[in-house]
Amino acid sequence: MRYGFAKAYAKVNLTLDVLGLRDDGYHDLRMVMQSVSLHDSVSVRIGCGEDVATVSNVRHIPNDDRNIVIKATRAFLDATGIDCGGVYIAVEKRIPSSAGMAGGSADGAAVLRLLNELTEAGLSDEKLCEIGVGVGADIPFCLMGGTSLAEARGEVLTPLSPLAGCIFVIAKPGKGMSTKNVFAAIDSEPVSVRPDTDGMINAVRLGNIAAVSEKLCNVFEPVVTRQAPEILRIKEALCENGALSAVMTGSGSAVFGIFEDGTRALSAKNELSKKYDEVFVARPVDADKVRNCTEIFER
Repeated sequence: MRYGFAKAYAKVNLTLDVLGLRDDGYHDLRMVMQSVSLHDSVSVRIGCGEDVATVSNVRHIPNDDRNIVIKATRAFLDATGIDCGGVYIAVEKRIPSSAGMAGGSADGAAVLRLLNELTEAGLSDEKLCEIGVGVGADIPFCLMGGTSLAEARGEVLTPLSPLAGCIFVIAKPGKGMSTKNVFAAIDSEPVSVRPDTDGMINAVRLGNIAAVSEKLCNVFEPVVTRQAPEILRIKEALCENGALSAVMTGSGSAVFGIFEDGTRALSAKNELSKKYDEVFVARPVDADKVRNCTEIFER
């Protein structure tokens, strides 16, 4: 029996722009995405039965075919034609749900990478991304990781200079957001403020954390804060406690602030933890670390 473990890294959006609705019903996006050290832990065991099964430490996540790790597993097996004698997946969740941090997609990406190694299928990263995008648009980024410009549905990736020299404090209010509902809301009204994505790319290239902080922008934020005004209070609290700037990530509802000083970041985390249950300190993670996140064992 073979089994393996992987870290499934969360992401944050330094910028997020919605360019318009596509003919296929999806949206064209342009955004700068960053892997962060906050992660779930995923284990996969093959040769343990006749079907695909999963379990996690979070009750509200379904353990049936609605679960993205099962979808990713079935997509991998269909694409490769491999019969590995059953797959058992265990996920220890740390990434908050309905937060805009790609927690489910990160888990799905980790499963694809583990299955590729466990079955010795030898698929390229490009092929894994091709399989993954059919399961979730964020899975290609979660497979490739690091700092990237993401376009189209989010699956067209251009690697950028690794972001370093900063710390993130991430806080999620009690209310999560439905990505589907947020996209529907933004379709119903014009976007008033768009991110300077090219300016963000240049700030990242220069390693200028102050400029990165100034360019943080998410077009979803005005829409989501009307439904979840606590987001604005979290942004204010982060800045009052030393963040250079703060912004909502993805379709919400998590918010992150950028810090240059670890002591101030930890102090801010402790202060926000007095009011919010899900508060984390994280660092940027580069692409090599994301792509080399697995350990394989034989029993």
